[in-house]
Amino acid sequence: MARITDHPTSRLLVEGKDDFHVIHALCNRLHISVRNLENPTGGDFSVVDCNGKDNLIEQIPIQLKSSANIKTIGLIVDADSELQNRWTSLKGLLTAQGFSIPDKLPRKGLIATNTDSKRIGVWIMPNNNLNGMLEDFISFLVPKHDDLFPIVNSTLQNIEDQQLNKYSLIHRPKAVIHTWLSWQAEPETTMAQSITKRYLTTDEDTCLQLTNWLTELFS
Repeated sequence: MARITDHPTSRLLVEGKDDFHVIHALCNRLHISVRNLENPTGGDFSVVDCNGKDNLIEQIPIQLKSSANIKTIGLIVDADSELQNRWTSLKGLLTAQGFSIPDKLPRKGLIATNTDSKRIGVWIMPNNNLNGMLEDFISFLVPKHDDLFPIVNSTLQNIEDQQLNKYSLIHRPKAVIHTWLSWQAEPETTMAQSITKRYLTTDEDTCLQLTNWLTELFS
């Protein structure tokens, strides 16, 4: 099997394997040039699974300082329940690395250059504006007139009203999207595969903003 090597100058850091595979699926579907198994030494950037948010945060100064060849680093992290705190923390960290960072995260994602001519990009899931996570972003891509999605939400609401849910409410977006996926023609389909199989649309505004941000950052 071909080995994917890190791009020598441009890397996108993501929290985990789901983000890794979703980004690859989006890039492949929308013809964005990224390193993958089919393109192990080409592409405009590589995607790095940091195995957790804390590890991703720790990698930022390391990646910026470890090699003079690194020119561009992108970050995709979940807001979870604290978008403003997440942004404030990243703003402080990036300011310390010589970047001029606005008080408010731009709705279309941040792209900035520091005094060493290094570029940084930040996208906070799901859309730089709401609390949430990768699964919320995926939910945006469910076709608007999908017949099953409202039933998923009403079913989960019924379970919650009876206090039968085993999941915590902060993880409700995970329960929503994985329930919806389990009701598709192939119930074992992952979030990334649902993009490839076109269960999901990529014409939705947030998806287009994310892919435009990727293209601009790594162009």
